[in-house]
Amino acid sequence: VADFLWGGAAAANQFEGAYNVDGKGLSVQDVTPKGGFGHITDGPTPDNLKLEGIDFYHRYKDDVKLFAEMGFKVFRTSIAWSRIFP
Repeated sequence: VADFLWGGAAAANQFEGAYNVDGKGLSVQDVTPKGGFGHITDGPTPDNLKLEGIDFYHRYKDDVKLFAEMGFKVFRTSIAWSRIFP
């Protein structure tokens, strides 16, 4: 148990935010409102909370400090492909 690494994980489409910052292209998640795939729009809508998430993109330094305070030793995250290949 002493070697166990406490940590967490997050997915970019759920927490990253900043959907229109620094050249990121739109992804399916950016145009899928809370109603699901049956309600895909031509672009982001104001009621789509995923567009902001927890705004990890801008607040990552504070968030990583909070993870450390919680005792996390590891953290796995993802990066939106639409940020790499807009």
